[in-house]
Amino acid sequence: MTSLRPDSGHEGPYAQGAYEPDGTFEAAVEQLADPLNDPLPGQNASWYRSEAATPPAGEAHQMPQAAAQGPMEPAGEWYDPEGYRRDWYGQQEPTAAPGSATVQGTAVISDPLAGMPLPAPAPAVPEPPVPLVPGPDPVPPLGEAGPVRNDETVALRTADTRTPSRPDAPGASDPVSEPLPTGGRAERRRAAKGRGRRRAEPRPTPAAGAGTAEPAVPMSRLEARRAARAAKDSPAVVASRVVGEVFITFGVLMLLFVTYQLWWTNVRADQIAGRETNKIQDDWASGERSPGVFEPGKGFAIMHIPKLDVVAPIAEGIDKEKVLDRGMIGHYGEGKLKTAMPSAEQGNFAVAGHRNTHGEPFRYINKLKPGDPIVVETQDAYYTYEMTSILPQTSPSNVAVIDEVPPGSGFTGPGRYITLTTCTPEFTSTYRMIVWGKMVDERPRSKGKPDALVG
Repeated sequence: MTSLRPDSGHEGPYAQGAYEPDGTFEAAVEQLADPLNDPLPGQNASWYRSEAATPPAGEAHQMPQAAAQGPMEPAGEWYDPEGYRRDWYGQQEPTAAPGSATVQGTAVISDPLAGMPLPAPAPAVPEPPVPLVPGPDPVPPLGEAGPVRNDETVALRTADTRTPSRPDAPGASDPVSEPLPTGGRAERRRAAKGRGRRRAEPRPTPAAGAGTAEPAVPMSRLEARRAARAAKDSPAVVASRVVGEVFITFGVLMLLFVTYQLWWTNVRADQIAGRETNKIQDDWASGERSPGVFEPGKGFAIMHIPKLDVVAPIAEGIDKEKVLDRGMIGHYGEGKLKTAMPSAEQGNFAVAGHRNTHGEPFRYINKLKPGDPIVVETQDAYYTYEMTSILPQTSPSNVAVIDEVPPGSGFTGPGRYITLTTCTPEFTSTYRMIVWGKMVDERPRSKGKPDALVG
């Protein structure tokens, strides 16, 4: 510290124990005016000393006698530097101070007030260094002097040993730790108060090689509500989805309806018409059915159109559900629309049938040409007609087409005629298509089938 430091082995006025009898040592210390040792003038402020710097019992401090003659300058610092550094930065490895000597492996520290060698404190296990945290008041690493601090809090700023270690710190076992407070004393207090509350979810660690992502900031309650409302669909979106689902459902239903009308009704009508044809033939073979007046809906004949490969039963009446929708051909035999039977001496045998769906027996009658045969088979005979003319389109209310002598058919007088009526255009019932024919042959069943059915 200074070249005037006395040695315990000197003789003369600096001999050991010169100040002990009259207490001049204590008087000299009280006269010191060091701002670090006497913060308030006129008061005796003591500064602590570490156990290592305290002299053993029974040994007195030694000061030169020349100090009693007048004011003296302090030979060194009154406070203990090692104790101050240990309390401020933690336990460190013992180091030899400048001017000290080593005796048999023990560091001897030169005390500013005593010339005797003192044993240094035992070395302690070094603690892991606390990682630096960016902030306004970082903790300096061990062994380095800290920054100048405010006088108000200089005695309170110590290493925060309550903070959990980082995952990468030596000895850390918990991979998820609470972040260190980055502010001053006030922020550390707030962090300490918040430890008892519910902790936020741990932040995800970015993968190796990935860029540094911004940490997720917990949302407030208001922000969470706004996010939840934003995640919900708006009324316009909900309405559009409902409309879309309605249209999809409607489209599926329409597709099913079209499939039913164009395919399934034909399947069912063909089955019913086939069973009715077999029943009629069985009744003829057994003799149970006799010519005459037939009940509505009862089958009494079978129509053959060889060119169109049509074989369909003929029933009495033109009822849609009981006759036409079951794949059969209906005979106009009721009320004002009553027409003659094939066995009559003269008259117009008029029938109707579906052009589309429900068996569609008259689907292709527009392809008939003059001279094409149309055969009506009954229990007693075969009646053969030849197609003579066609009326492609007429009103449904034009009932004159089934008169005894239909206008526009080309017939000039009464005779034995046949009239086929159906709907047109296809898949609609807006108009009616009419095909006329004239009887050319009547052949009893006993003579066999006519040539039109044999060929």
